[in-house]
Amino acid sequence: MSAEASATAGAATSAVDAGDDAAVAIVGGGPAGAVLAARLATAGLDVVVLERSPAWHWRAGGVFTSPAAVAALRRAGLDAATLAAVARPIPAMRVETASGTTFRLTYGTERGGDPAVGFDRSRLDPILLERAVAAGVDVRRGWNVTAIQPATGSLAARRPDGRHATVRAPVIVGADGAHSVVARATGVARPVRLDPRIGLTYHLPDPDPAGCRDARMLVLRDGYVGIAPVAGGRINVGIVLGRSWRPALVRVGARAVAEAIVKAIPTSEDDPAAWRDGEPIDTVAGAWPLGHRVTRRSGPGWLLVGDAAGFLDPFTGEGLHRALVSAELAAAAIVALHRGRGRGHGHDEAFEAYDRTMQRRFLAKDAVSWLVQAFLARPLLFDYAARRVAARPSVRATMGLVMGDLIPAYRALDPRFLASLLAP
Repeated sequence: MSAEASATAGAATSAVDAGDDAAVAIVGGGPAGAVLAARLATAGLDVVVLERSPAWHWRAGGVFTSPAAVAALRRAGLDAATLAAVARPIPAMRVETASGTTFRLTYGTERGGDPAVGFDRSRLDPILLERAVAAGVDVRRGWNVTAIQPATGSLAARRPDGRHATVRAPVIVGADGAHSVVARATGVARPVRLDPRIGLTYHLPDPDPAGCRDARMLVLRDGYVGIAPVAGGRINVGIVLGRSWRPALVRVGARAVAEAIVKAIPTSEDDPAAWRDGEPIDTVAGAWPLGHRVTRRSGPGWLLVGDAAGFLDPFTGEGLHRALVSAELAAAAIVALHRGRGRGHGHDEAFEAYDRTMQRRFLAKDAVSWLVQAFLARPLLFDYAARRVAARPSVRATMGLVMGDLIPAYRALDPRFLASLLAP
């Protein structure tokens, strides 16, 4: 964070002993929370962001994302120079099955569209939070929210010095990830309907930081691993493992399991994989259980955005895009409330509209994600489908556009598309 941002956060800390008031309190300062906060502050609302981490550090999160996420960041105000510094173009995602079948998803680049990218989250996330501070947001780092009472608009938090404080706001937003305290407090958090899986992520140095090459998704026994070149001269490794890996994880630890998986990754036509022998740049961050769902995304006095509003799986790579879209939609709902007549009928209407819009926007994409998971759970079926995708350019093109959020996801659920995918 910049010196100006630190000073702002410090001043805010000293000002709240018995409680404080804001129009909106956002729990979590990741991309969804930061973009939402900046939008609301620009619209004239008094916003406070409570972020539990005193400083940015690597934790399990998405780095490979579709061109649609880049477009959303442009709408959030990031200029071309900033995007070029934090996003590394990736021509395609190469999916590889255990039996050796390979196909390439290009996300529409063959039609002249923007490529997918690999983000340097160590730069992107702080930039988004600094933009919120510059817009007038009160960002409080190191504030750990411990309890929420949406009915009274109050949050209990532990400050960086260990003392307790109360923050009051008529609108509370959960932007605090898959283990959202806001989702739990409002009673809407539910486990995802998949076998519990663990996600492991870390970075390796890239021996060819200026190279332009594909990301890779390799399907393993009871899991998969994603390899993505990212800005900053690094390779991001993301691994998802099912329950059969638990004994090994307990016996030798997450880092040893991750390194063994990475060492076994084969070379590909455009990736000699020299990065496999590098020393990890950061610790192996874990997320468990991987996946989170909610019964609702809003209620009287509260909203959920980003992963707090539901997250299924990183295979389809839409997490960051969904976070940014949810921030846009939530900002519109909160501004509509602010310009209305308080917390009565107008409040319910604006927030219910947000919930409905989020459901409509992502229901088909969620169905596609579930379809992918159903195939992944049956390796022979996944390999059969992979061979069909590899051999059928039109099917491959549609799949890439759907995965890239560039055409409506229901296109992949059309019976005609499924027939062209699965027919012998």
